[in-house]
Amino acid sequence: MSENQSLFKALADPTRRQILKALKNGSMNAGDLSELFPISKGSLSHHFNLLKKADLVKTRRNGQQIIYSLNTSVFEDVTTLLLDLFKAGENAEDGEQNEI
Repeated sequence: MSENQSLFKALADPTRRQILKALKNGSMNAGDLSELFPISKGSLSHHFNLLKKADLVKTRRNGQQIIYSLNTSVFEDVTTLLLDLFKAGENAEDGEQNEI
């Protein structure tokens, strides 16, 4: 799976988007994050793994705890990617409009 496919797959799920929103306010450990979601720890771990695979979150160990934080550099890359996609779409639409 390509880097962009992993990214869009990670962003496609509402639970993963909620995890990212929760991390927007700062780093959190896995236990604190699990209290925010009414799903099993196994399911939450799956979501964390997909977010890590897409490089949207960074992790670090603090003793027994895993601390999650946003990887802000990836969000800058995503913003650039999306702007490029929509800019390209606008140019194509402009060209079509000019031909009509």
